[in-house]
Amino acid sequence: MLAKLFISMLNFSPALKRAAWKWWYQRLAHRGMETGWSFMNYGFTPRNVELPLELLPQDEANRLFIQLYDYAASQIPINGLKVLEVGSGRGGGASFVTRYHYPSEMIGLDYSESAIELSRRLHKDVPNLQFIKGDAESLPFEDHTFDAVINVESSHCYGNVDAFVKEVSRVLKPDGYFSWVDLRGKDMVDETESIFNLAALNLIHNETITKEVIQALDEIHERKMAMIADNVPKVLQSAFKDFAGVKDSQIYNAFQDGNAVYLAKAFQKVTL
Repeated sequence: MLAKLFISMLNFSPALKRAAWKWWYQRLAHRGMETGWSFMNYGFTPRNVELPLELLPQDEANRLFIQLYDYAASQIPINGLKVLEVGSGRGGGASFVTRYHYPSEMIGLDYSESAIELSRRLHKDVPNLQFIKGDAESLPFEDHTFDAVINVESSHCYGNVDAFVKEVSRVLKPDGYFSWVDLRGKDMVDETESIFNLAALNLIHNETITKEVIQALDEIHERKMAMIADNVPKVLQSAFKDFAGVKDSQIYNAFQDGNAVYLAKAFQKVTL
């Protein structure tokens, strides 16, 4: 029943969707406090890459999750710039971007106080990185604050994606950049495209990466199953398996049969 609830949340009305996801996400964040998990995404396995991403030994265990962040960050300029991640979760992605892509300043924003507390604890030794609590649909920043914004596998939780995209455009400096990757049901793709088309953002990268995400899910399956078995109460394990996208979960099967897709886009703010 909980697994079906998770799938159905993708299609809730904006207000109900926001409330349901907030309830669910807070519980995930509390589990993270107990386990020390620092990533929440499905992962990404690049195809036809001659030289694999070079990682420090301490990061190797999270390679598949990191590769999704590296893919998103590589679509836009970041080195030496002021960067915001909206929906930073447990902070692993913001930490990676800070340590490998060298922004002058990196801020991770999340609406879960538990996630922010965990992120600050896990990544307290990373220079130029801070985490703050905030709402993706009402960002707590002045206009034209950031050179770049990234958003990784988070916006499907938002009640009003249109408001989020407008907020991203507002806080971006003129000619600033926005990199976005996330899943959508196939019946939601046109609506998502329309939201981006109406924003003052020029599309500079557009790709469907469902196959690369499925490959990563296959590679990480056993590890995720073990983590769920060891850390999640049995009554919640079915829902966690769907959230994690393990093999034969509803999300995994939706990717396989084409009822869900994983999209990647990058934009540059239009200077009026």
